Amino acid sequence: MRDEGKQKENERKFDRWEELSDGGRRYYLELQGRYGWKARYIKEVDVLETTVKFYQEIYDEHGQLVEVHQKYPVDLGHVKIKENK
Repeated sequence: MRDEGKQKENERKFDRWEELSDGGRRYYLELQGRYGWKARYIKEVDVLETTVKFYQEIYDEHGQLVEVHQKYPVDLGHVKIKENK
């Protein structure tokens, strides 16, 4: 059974979310940087609203994904996305 308190807290902290096929949710929060770059924080939870994965995506001024930083369950540090040419 979903923890309604955690769900309400996640809905308050994150401005968007989507239901996942396994009954969990994926929450999103986007923050604009000073130089046109954008950070998107993504939190994935299971059906009980327990955090399964939390990571950050960094987008440049053109909206291209340039870096991903998984923070949970294991902090993998910043991983640069290679440019496809």
